[in-house]
Amino acid sequence: MLYYLFQYLETEFNLTGASVFQFITFRAAAAFILSLLISTIFGKRIINFLRKQQVGESIRDLGLEGQMQKKGTPTMGGVIIILATLIPVFLLTKLENIYVIILIITTLWMGAIGFTDDYIKVFKKDKAGLKGIFKIIGQVGLGVIVGAMLYFNSSVTIKEQLPVDQQIVQEDGRRKVFGEAHKSTKTTVPFLKNNELEYAKVLSFLGEGYKKYAWLIFIPVVIFIVTAISNGANLTDGIDGLAAGTSSIMVLTLALFAWVSGNIVFAEYLDVMYIPNSGEMTVFILAFAGALIGFLWYNTYPAQVFMGDTGSLTIGGIIAVIAIATRKELLLPILAGVFLVENLSVVMQVSYFKYTKKRYGEGKRIFKMSPLHHHYQKLNYHESKIVTRFWIVGIMLAVFTIVTLKLR
Repeated sequence: MLYYLFQYLETEFNLTGASVFQFITFRAAAAFILSLLISTIFGKRIINFLRKQQVGESIRDLGLEGQMQKKGTPTMGGVIIILATLIPVFLLTKLENIYVIILIITTLWMGAIGFTDDYIKVFKKDKAGLKGIFKIIGQVGLGVIVGAMLYFNSSVTIKEQLPVDQQIVQEDGRRKVFGEAHKSTKTTVPFLKNNELEYAKVLSFLGEGYKKYAWLIFIPVVIFIVTAISNGANLTDGIDGLAAGTSSIMVLTLALFAWVSGNIVFAEYLDVMYIPNSGEMTVFILAFAGALIGFLWYNTYPAQVFMGDTGSLTIGGIIAVIAIATRKELLLPILAGVFLVENLSVVMQVSYFKYTKKRYGEGKRIFKMSPLHHHYQKLNYHESKIVTRFWIVGIMLAVFTIVTLKLR
């Protein structure tokens, strides 16, 4: 809203300084600061409100040190993250931008699923929360919506670099490096020299005109990624500051990708896919990053509030959608490696237990407990040490993800 206000003031009254709102970098920085202030200043009030409403976490005794002391700590703190993200977004972004619209829908959709789950746990006293099938339906539904919007909306395009002999010098003296904007389901593949994959190519056996059926591949891929990453974030949210901290690292990395992909100069310089209008996502992403970091003010050990599924499912959904929109989803196994390992630890633990029980009559475990962070708790590592080390691993993975842009 402020973007449109200052645009009007500049156009109609030539207000000095109003043009600064045209710059994505300025609005992104302002969004980060504003969301950080909202989450830290108003976060305490929201926590007190949750405490008065007796929105306390119910804790199962899993034999972990210090676990039962957390009983009654306010949950549903993901509301802080959502509010601190959306307020700066509505104030500072171009709200007609298709990527911003998709991210707002993702935030509200996943927030609603997570809120419903937390509400059932807290107020209905049902520890199981929302049935798993309904969570999956919600995640698949979001995947269909996001996939369809990205595939069918005419504003979602890319520009590809022209061969050197076709890069003509224009009247303004600039060399035309990129061709015209066009629809495409191409994405970035790490480590390869010609690092682009066209999803539609999977259907090339259908003959001429196969590209019009590319949505049959693209939308299921989006559904899988959204479901996997949101569940990964959900599993990672097990000890104080772990999910919010590791997510902050991923989100800041994605902010860099979004800004570079939407900037024609840096896209050319770094030889990355140029995605028109995607730079506007940087404002949303930095608002989201500020909200996560501000939430950490109250969520680090000993936590004064838990994000609950309201936060964790929302975080995972947003990270997945940003990666897909910037055509960097195939980098998620590296960037979101913490989520991946947490997911795999559960899958491995359950699968091995079932296998050994069926074969030997007694179930055996690979880890002392899953997800992985609980395994280290069982080894008597203090949770703050576990969280800090996971953060360090997250930073290493983020740096490596950025480096892959040039490792071809």
